Amino acid sequence: MRPAQIEIVNVFTHNGQGGNPCPIMVDASELSSEEMRAIAAHHGHESAFVTAALSEGFDYTFRFYVPRHEMEMCGHATIGALWLLAAQGVLKGPHVRIDTRSGPVSGFVDLVSRDNPSVEITQPAGRVFDLSRDGEAEVLRTLGLARADPLDLPIQNAITSRVKTLIPMRLVERLNALDMNTALIEACCTRIGSTGLYPYAIESRDKRTFEARQFPKSSGYPEDAATGIAATALSFGLLRNALIDANDAPIRSAARPNDGRLSEIRVRLGFSGGRAIGCLLGGTVGRA
Repeated sequence: MRPAQIEIVNVFTHNGQGGNPCPIMVDASELSSEEMRAIAAHHGHESAFVTAALSEGFDYTFRFYVPRHEMEMCGHATIGALWLLAAQGVLKGPHVRIDTRSGPVSGFVDLVSRDNPSVEITQPAGRVFDLSRDGEAEVLRTLGLARADPLDLPIQNAITSRVKTLIPMRLVERLNALDMNTALIEACCTRIGSTGLYPYAIESRDKRTFEARQFPKSSGYPEDAATGIAATALSFGLLRNALIDANDAPIRSAARPNDGRLSEIRVRLGFSGGRAIGCLLGGTVGRA
């Protein structure tokens, strides 16, 4: 596994604490796919592997693994890898193009402070779909919720890079009390065409702050500490349901999984002609 070449960073930290741990290898060109998956399984976290660009017009190719399989895209791992490349002084520039299996991603890195570079990455415009009544009932059963627990809003599948299921909870306390069964989550996500259940609650509409938790379909662990791809999907769901105004002010999502580690994710929507055309995903990073 060449452990000396692997560094773990915490992505989406809050006041220097918490965040989502991410093992990163910044020179993984010689690793096989199975070696990458084995590293992710060894560490028990989503892991990022940086290689030389495999396609023309890109600066890097990034690959992402969870313990059970490869993923097309991982937001926090992309941010963590760019942060580490910048911190090590080997990033190719403040604006880089990354080839991923879900498509091209642009990274913007503020290099004013090499010790603590600021990173944002692009994600495409989100699409949001209401679940059927049967789909909603399936989600509620899986989460152990009564129909009164969510707000009077639809349960929705939303996608930027991967489909996430958005469940608008009425109370933050009820959100934080959820305790999931991974087998039930996987079965539910398979039926509704999702890669994870993402219940969320409004902390402050005026401040555009929310709390959320991510229960992945089949990553090999029961809950993510914080997931950027789900946060970008949530941002477009919030816009669709008029829970935020249509502007580029930051949307802040706090994640507080069962282990109590608080994380913070920032998303800024982009507009053209009054239409949302994509977003920027960012957050703070620190060494584990």
